[in-house]
Amino acid sequence: MCTIRQKIYQVIEVKETTSITSKVYNRFMLLVVLLGLLPLAFKEDYAFFAITDTVVVLLFGVDYILHWLTADIRTGKKGVVPFLVHPFTLVAIVDMLSILATLSFLQNTFRLFRLSRGVRLLRVLSLFKMVQHSRNMRLVLCTIRDTRDSLITVGYLALGYILLCALIIFNVEPHTFGNFYDAIYWATISLTTVGYGDVYPVSLVGRCVAMVSSMLGVALVALPAGIVTAGYMNALQRSKEEPPE
Repeated sequence: MCTIRQKIYQVIEVKETTSITSKVYNRFMLLVVLLGLLPLAFKEDYAFFAITDTVVVLLFGVDYILHWLTADIRTGKKGVVPFLVHPFTLVAIVDMLSILATLSFLQNTFRLFRLSRGVRLLRVLSLFKMVQHSRNMRLVLCTIRDTRDSLITVGYLALGYILLCALIIFNVEPHTFGNFYDAIYWATISLTTVGYGDVYPVSLVGRCVAMVSSMLGVALVALPAGIVTAGYMNALQRSKEEPPE
């Protein structure tokens, strides 16, 4: 027989086989996150935002309390330890920062919070709440976790590519690249195929280096996409094969 806390956990927790109530709740919370980020799209502080901030704070607070009340069910451990540990977990800390960042009066009370619109910027942390309420976001995180070794290897390759290309172009065209940082900057934007065009080689040898590095860069950039895509499909298949809880 399910207790009230177990029923709450089944509603707020994202699973493969969720009830209509759970789906509605989690999708509603995703909309609340977007509502909390709305003021960041405006420079002015409209009176309407005071109302939305109040609503968002209340809903974030309720969600925080519900996750706290079901901490033992989530971890599978009994006793008071899960409840004592929960406020210090990464997810709970991000949730609390999101709530504090939405409290508009803090910006008018403490000078520290007014520096560089720091509190407003902290609202971006609420995007991490999407992980709690979106199954697809959780699958992406699981994919990154499962493929981290391959991604780290590709990261090392990319770093080596950048340093090698920077060293070559810096010595080939010292008159174009005034310092080594400019060469690293050029190699980085070349790897990502962005190509701002503010720094570029002008000599024949430099352009040959740029062509070769660009072709290698395209192949290197494609590796993480393939790894993550394959990992995501595997994670999605495993989630479908798991028996419902």
